[in-house]
Amino acid sequence: MRIGLLLSYNRPEELEKGFADLAAHGFDNCQLCSWNPAVWTDENAKKVRALAERYHVTVSAFWCGWEGPAVWNFYDGPLTLGLLPEEYRAMRVQNLCDGADFAKKIGVTDVITHMGFIPENPNDPAFAPMCDAIRIVAQHLKENGQYLLFETGQETPVAMLRCFETVGTGNLGVNLDTANLILYGKANPVDALDVIGRYVRNLHMKDGLYPENGHDLGHETPLGEGKVDFPRLLRGLKALGYDSWLTIEREISGEKQIADILAAKAYLETILNEMEQENATC
Repeated sequence: MRIGLLLSYNRPEELEKGFADLAAHGFDNCQLCSWNPAVWTDENAKKVRALAERYHVTVSAFWCGWEGPAVWNFYDGPLTLGLLPEEYRAMRVQNLCDGADFAKKIGVTDVITHMGFIPENPNDPAFAPMCDAIRIVAQHLKENGQYLLFETGQETPVAMLRCFETVGTGNLGVNLDTANLILYGKANPVDALDVIGRYVRNLHMKDGLYPENGHDLGHETPLGEGKVDFPRLLRGLKALGYDSWLTIEREISGEKQIADILAAKAYLETILNEMEQENATC
């Protein structure tokens, strides 16, 4: 498994510093995350490829944002996030298709996004239209030779699995955000592997605590200080045959963010080393 980092790309001028910082901190892979369609140009795609080659960084996935309002709580979230709100759906379908085309130009096959609060009830009248919209995006990606990855959190693992089955394009996968399942109060990420583990193609290595009220998400923490059992999670992934990307995400800013990222890298390296030693003695 290879430890990487989430790299934000919303302004052209931040791109080279981002790749340089990755290399300086010992990372050789990243997810490239962008919420700004204005930077998804042919010229910028060439710059991304050139910088990735210069700094010896593999872009493991493209995290594709979308336009319009986004409120990250339990009340306004279902009204604003992803492809669930009908009034933003067509625009965001186009955003995701455009982002996938940009990802193809930088040589990336996995495109990630938050789909929104997938209804838990399959008889909810919003469920089928949401799946129809996802199918349009997934089919576009399939024609590009790409996978569409759902980031976990806003739905239970079973609701996500049901959506996969309903869409049925065969190119859907999971970006397992280990903290989000806890922050949204939807599942434990270790147990979620029993339901959606076979679909995992990338991860956000993040930690956090369960919600304390019915309005707000739980709180993110540094790795190892929340509810995620990372040793069990990584062993569970290994048992499923996963041997790919572990992308650190820390949703704060400043020097504390850098310190927590480096501490997370060291923490994960320790667990992976222990797993290697266990394998060597078997």
